[in-house]
Amino acid sequence: MAGVRATEGLDPEQLAAVTAPRGPVCVLAGAGTGKTRTITHRIAHLVGNGHVDAGQVLAVTFTARAAGEMRTRLRSMQIGGSGSVQALTFHAAALRQLRYFWPQAVGDTRWELVDNKFPLISRAARRAGLDTSTETLRDLSSEIEWAKSSLVSPEAYPETVARLRREIPFAAEKVVAVYEGYEAAKITPDGDMGLDFDDLLLFTAQILRDHRNIREEFASRYRCFVVDEYQDVTPAQQQLLDTWLGERDDLTVVGDANQTIYTFAGASPRYLLDFTRRFPDAALIRLHRDYRSTPEVVGLANRVIGMARGRIAGTRLELVGQRPTGPGPEFAEFDDEQMEARTTVETIKRLLAQGVPASEMAILYRINAQSEVHEQALTEAGIPYQVRGGEAFFQRAEIRQAMRSISQAAARDDLPAEADLLGVLRAVLAPLGLSDEAPAGAQARQRWESLRALMNLTEELLEVTPDLTLAGLATELRTRSDSRHPPTVAGVTLSSLHAAKGLEWDAVFLVGVVDGSLPIKQAVDAGDDAIEEERRLFYVGVTRAREHLHISWALARNEGGRKSRRRSRFLAGLVPDDSPASRIAEPVRKRARPMCRVCGKPLLGKTASLLGRCENCPSDIDEGLFVALKEWRSGRAAEQKVPAFVVFSDNTLIAIAEQRPGDVPGLVAIPGIGPKKLDQYGEDLLGLVRAHS
Repeated sequence: MAGVRATEGLDPEQLAAVTAPRGPVCVLAGAGTGKTRTITHRIAHLVGNGHVDAGQVLAVTFTARAAGEMRTRLRSMQIGGSGSVQALTFHAAALRQLRYFWPQAVGDTRWELVDNKFPLISRAARRAGLDTSTETLRDLSSEIEWAKSSLVSPEAYPETVARLRREIPFAAEKVVAVYEGYEAAKITPDGDMGLDFDDLLLFTAQILRDHRNIREEFASRYRCFVVDEYQDVTPAQQQLLDTWLGERDDLTVVGDANQTIYTFAGASPRYLLDFTRRFPDAALIRLHRDYRSTPEVVGLANRVIGMARGRIAGTRLELVGQRPTGPGPEFAEFDDEQMEARTTVETIKRLLAQGVPASEMAILYRINAQSEVHEQALTEAGIPYQVRGGEAFFQRAEIRQAMRSISQAAARDDLPAEADLLGVLRAVLAPLGLSDEAPAGAQARQRWESLRALMNLTEELLEVTPDLTLAGLATELRTRSDSRHPPTVAGVTLSSLHAAKGLEWDAVFLVGVVDGSLPIKQAVDAGDDAIEEERRLFYVGVTRAREHLHISWALARNEGGRKSRRRSRFLAGLVPDDSPASRIAEPVRKRARPMCRVCGKPLLGKTASLLGRCENCPSDIDEGLFVALKEWRSGRAAEQKVPAFVVFSDNTLIAIAEQRPGDVPGLVAIPGIGPKKLDQYGEDLLGLVRAHS
């Protein structure tokens, strides 16, 4: 009965995959093409037609959620036979097998699962002369996990990372010292062992290789293997899969190399790419009918991945949308991130009014620090949200720690009255990880990005409240933190692109799509392979949308800031000519470099751009006007109880005294005089210029 049901309701390609003869089968499944449905129906078909007993099937995937979904579908199909299909993650399957076979293979030696590596890594890091901050331990833990999942021993680590040009958090010899120290620390003086999650895979594979009787017992237990998301397997997982198979070839793999986005963690698409070389008789089926997204979204996804280069791109699938037509993807360019966030929220409000549930909308970004401005906009609009794959901005450990440090510094009585708020804040945040350059480690960089976002938020607050003090900043941050406790109900999802893999929503907002964020700067520095992975990440983001897709970017970080960003290179050729975003971007891209008003040469540097002349060109300053401007500035600063530079810097006053603007356009042409300062001080400045003309 199950065998009959297993072939119902399938498209031709899915049917071909489900009914392929027992043996090696490779299914290339594009986004939204029904791969889970295909897998479960193939298992049902094999069991229902007597090719294998249900208890002899082992299906593995990469997340507990995906494994649970597979088990639920298999149960609903009421597959017969003795036992039931095992649908587990790689690690869960290895854990079961290791617990069962360990006494036969090892004897009385006990082992325990190490579910917290930090104490062991901390001791090893201290001996290696490294700090033991949380971020350092996370980066070291991630690097050790990468090495073990990639089958890289401590001895081979330096040569391997050099050959791969892998960005590492610390010098290779330091990582090796911690790696070796950690491995040694897992063995107790009594000879008992601690095994981490990577060891589960390695030890299970070793036991199966080294013990023939165990290998034969396992072979009699499991005869058919199915692997989902095969593009994400690591060398350690593939090694375990090889030991499971032995000389057999009853293996079905499903994947899409063009959704490979985890190579930094050891995943490799080469096993999927080389599958038909390893198994020349394998059936190869391509699923290209997209049931998730509208033809408009599918069309854009095809164009995004159509520009990919390299061997992986050679396996890309031309998806064909199966849903009814819908709205076209929308592109938008904004002056700054605040405007981008506010407009995104306005669009969310409109979709809510049209009946799209908040739980069916998502804002996706490349790095977690980008969430802050969108959290704020949603909070101000009273729209509930949930942050996936990370904590909300004000709940992150580094931000909570920064807020405590700011409050402690504000309570001191030895801060000079004229202290620069941003300067003091930098000094407060420096011990917490803020520096001029981003650190190398992924966790340390994530902390740095959060602290930098806090600096940017403070700059934004200063634009609105020039007399903001450190105590006022502490109060404002507490207020914002208290207001951002969204109710525990379904709301708009905020997520990084990596955390969004495997999910889908009716409406998706891809925000911050600028070079330096997507592709991220480290990928640009690393070369073509890293950039292509960023393109695949963009592709994954696009294919999360069922119907509404909005892609946006901002030219400046803060309101009134310098519009120095440019939209992502991945958008080249995608933005329609009739899109407003296309028209807005053009003059920014072609904006000429400012020229010196004295010698006519291009201006180099911030000071020269502010003055409107090269620093070594002669000044034609009106000394009387400059003195009057400084006296006026002192008076306004005293009124507002802020340092004089908060009103205007000396260079801005010099530029005014040199250029002597006679009207508003001339005044705003001077860098440093934005809309807010024009409103506050514009009439005073023009009056002073006229009085000295």
